[in-house]
Amino acid sequence: MRVSGKLRFLMLAAAFFLLPPAGGVVAVERESAPGPHPVAAGEGIRPAEPGSVAPDFTLVDVEGRPFHLGEEAARKPVLLVFWSMFCEPCRAEMATLQKFHDRYGGRELTAVAVAVDGEPLRNTLGGFVRQEGYTFAVLVDGLDAREMWKVADAYGVAEIPTLFLVGKGGVVAFGRAGRIREEEVEKAVSSVLKK
Repeated sequence: MRVSGKLRFLMLAAAFFLLPPAGGVVAVERESAPGPHPVAAGEGIRPAEPGSVAPDFTLVDVEGRPFHLGEEAARKPVLLVFWSMFCEPCRAEMATLQKFHDRYGGRELTAVAVAVDGEPLRNTLGGFVRQEGYTFAVLVDGLDAREMWKVADAYGVAEIPTLFLVGKGGVVAFGRAGRIREEEVEKAVSSVLKK
């Protein structure tokens, strides 16, 4: 059977959106349960846990500006969300991140998103960020020589969205995978800001 170019493209696009990448992250839409909820991680990858030192990193945002977690966390807490523009639950999480940036950004807290869409989609991500009106830093994770995400794998991210709150000084204060209620994030942020 001969498949036209248009049909072949649609079949590839469907496969891309329906099949999870090998060893990559998978989008999950669910409300997190109250209390501690461990972030599921792939084989050999451990999630960053509350009380552990947050893996330090430097990534470039969609505008080409570098962001260094260690420098930022030395000054103030960092709310960090791992996401993809192709993930519907992630888009809801990004709206929540924008609210926290509007409420605390610049003064008491830094809000940052790390896109696991990869370097080839940097320009597309930049357009999406401008279209949605996000005013916090949106960084682009990339693959290392071992074909692993430079930052997402260091944090043990196996599902998206995944949110971490890194306290001032660089210690993970909170971490959750899946959709998170805004009230739960507010409680964690308030607790970290009181310290």
